[in-house]
Amino acid sequence: MPVNARTRTPRPWLMLVVGGGSQTATALLISTPAYLIPLLHTERGLSLAEAGLIATAPNVGVLLTLILWGAATDRWGERVILVSGLVVAVAGAIASMLAGGYVMLALAFALCGIGAAATSATSGRVVIGWFPPERRGMAMGLRQMALPLGTAAGALLVPPLVADGELWPPLLVSAVVVALAAVASLVFIVNPPRPARAVDAEGRPANPYRGDATLGRIHLVSALLVVPQYALSIFGLVWLIADQGWNPVAAGVVVAVAQILGAGGRVLIGMLSDRLGSRLRPLRWVALAGIPLLLLTAVAGELHQPVAVAVLYVLASCVSVADNGLAFTAVAEIAGAHWSGRALGAQNTGQFLAAAIVAPAVGLLIGLTGYSAAFALLALAPAAAIPLVPKDRQPS
Repeated sequence: MPVNARTRTPRPWLMLVVGGGSQTATALLISTPAYLIPLLHTERGLSLAEAGLIATAPNVGVLLTLILWGAATDRWGERVILVSGLVVAVAGAIASMLAGGYVMLALAFALCGIGAAATSATSGRVVIGWFPPERRGMAMGLRQMALPLGTAAGALLVPPLVADGELWPPLLVSAVVVALAAVASLVFIVNPPRPARAVDAEGRPANPYRGDATLGRIHLVSALLVVPQYALSIFGLVWLIADQGWNPVAAGVVVAVAQILGAGGRVLIGMLSDRLGSRLRPLRWVALAGIPLLLLTAVAGELHQPVAVAVLYVLASCVSVADNGLAFTAVAEIAGAHWSGRALGAQNTGQFLAAAIVAPAVGLLIGLTGYSAAFALLALAPAAAIPLVPKDRQPS
């Protein structure tokens, strides 16, 4: 039996490793369907839009439940909700291996997303709760490495595991990894302390959304910036294989490298935000950098220059994921301990709503215009985000 969470000695770096590891495990699980697109499209006969719709099913599950999990975390604490979500994610992975037909497969993937959604607010709150403001940017950058590392693992694992035309091997691997994360979370996670609940001038519990558009603007900026992030991660592999004529393993390596370097970039931008004492200034810089990189990636793809394609795809992917930790940290700091679960749920709801639209919409756009034009049009998203970035708020 594990030691009770109330009596266990908290170790912030251990909290970071276990919470981030749980996020990595679920990122592997919910990114796996995207890497099944080449198999579903080229061998199973589904259109790119149909395969993209199945691949986005986990995002739909995440989208529907993020705020609910966040509210549950505000009410019952991080540890119990994190473990519960991981158990649901394992159930979804098992269901996907047993699914008969593509509708059932999509529903099982959605259940994976429902479980994975719990790890977002919970692991983020653990980091915010155990690290002081002057180290939160770095700590959250490390925690935010989880998504690109999990996605990178999927890019490396899925292509060879589905080489025989079977869908279940990568899903089994993901199920095992998530189950191990659930056990580690049960044993090691300690809920961080909470300050007294703040009240407004009328004595009501303070609501950080009331009379202040800062959080709403950050949510909108993040939803816009997630469009190129998900488009590049979902369609990067099939673009390199089907449009650029690359070997599937080589394409997987490039996508994995992009995700791994992107993970490191999140740490560096987080450390920069600590040094500047600002989460929002670097957020604006990330949006600015994304525009030329997306346009240059589109040009390289149109010219079919392999080296330029690889380099620019990696750079564009790195920049496209760099904003997540900054926005996540800013939202948690502004919302406060008693609202951060719901605020982080709302933050990721906007991102996953955009992500859920990206797969079928960009798949359709690619079918109409080709990959290069579609990638160029993605630059409109960061361009629209730049004027929406709020002014700085002091961390608390």
